[in-house]
Amino acid sequence: MGQNVIERMEKVNADVKIANFIVKQKQDYDFKLRYAEIRAREYVSECEKRGLNYHVSVGGLDSITLFLFLKSLNIDAPGISCSRLEDKSIQKIHEELGIINVPPLKKEDGTTWNKSKIIQEFGFPVLSKEIAAKIETLQNPTEKNKTVRHAIITGETGEYGGYRKNTRMKMSQKWLNLFGGYENKNENVNYSVPDFKVSSKCCYYLKEKPCDDWAKQHNSVPFLGLMASEGGRRAKSLMINGCNYFGKSTIRSAPFAIFGRQDILQLALDLKVPVPEIYGEIKCKEDGTLYTTKAQRTGCSMCGFGIHLEKRPHRFDLLKECNPREWEYWMYKCCTDKNGDKFGWARVLDYIGVGY
Repeated sequence: MGQNVIERMEKVNADVKIANFIVKQKQDYDFKLRYAEIRAREYVSECEKRGLNYHVSVGGLDSITLFLFLKSLNIDAPGISCSRLEDKSIQKIHEELGIINVPPLKKEDGTTWNKSKIIQEFGFPVLSKEIAAKIETLQNPTEKNKTVRHAIITGETGEYGGYRKNTRMKMSQKWLNLFGGYENKNENVNYSVPDFKVSSKCCYYLKEKPCDDWAKQHNSVPFLGLMASEGGRRAKSLMINGCNYFGKSTIRSAPFAIFGRQDILQLALDLKVPVPEIYGEIKCKEDGTLYTTKAQRTGCSMCGFGIHLEKRPHRFDLLKECNPREWEYWMYKCCTDKNGDKFGWARVLDYIGVGY
């Protein structure tokens, strides 16, 4: 076996890189703006040396802001998106900006993947992409993922993880209580099992793969509106690899990597970015904090990543308000269980304790 995780982190000097990145995150807005410009221009220069085209992967407000930021620098990067997955107000802005709508991915039978088919076949995207992937692993046990499943339940890693204990691989106790029951027999525990499947595959089939296919066809690599401050699976990668990354299989630029929420909202105001209606308006509190008056974050209509952290009215409440028929479909009719009964997000939200 090759290097374990600890050895790999030491080899790339990860701790120092993360510390340096955090220092940049603490700089003021003007510094971050200059830094983003430098990184963006460096990325373009390197792409041109390598004979690569470049584009912007556009979704919600952050990446719309990135698209217009690059335009302000006279960097002519086309915007691409799986716009049909976004809120209608976001689709409207995409159309106004001339964003290219990437076609959906096709299944082996010639039909196209859509939200309902993904949820029916793989499961609901709930809690976070990282947690959903862990639950999905528990729901699909194999001999090959035995060590990973053990780590999810106990936090104890095998050889690849450096034989550590109490690692972040362990799912939080709250979610173990609800989703860890698949390993009751193996681990001598007594957790519950839901009557629905969970998956992190939505983004891959509905967004990532279609955009990757477009990129390959056009010999193009992406600018992404990612920020490490958002946390999640990509935060550590951004901290270690930086804004611009030219790897063996992955090339990308995230000029806003060191930005925080206040930075992106300030830049949206400075550039007079058209704010999709789902976000409301960008306003300023008495203490100077910027915020959007409606949704703080957006995603697909059926996406439940982060729903347990939102205050009400949350994204499903807002969907009910603007599109009651779509809300009813996703809440009660988007899936069929093994008994032939229709169900949807209502069953999932009830199980994790989120009101609607």
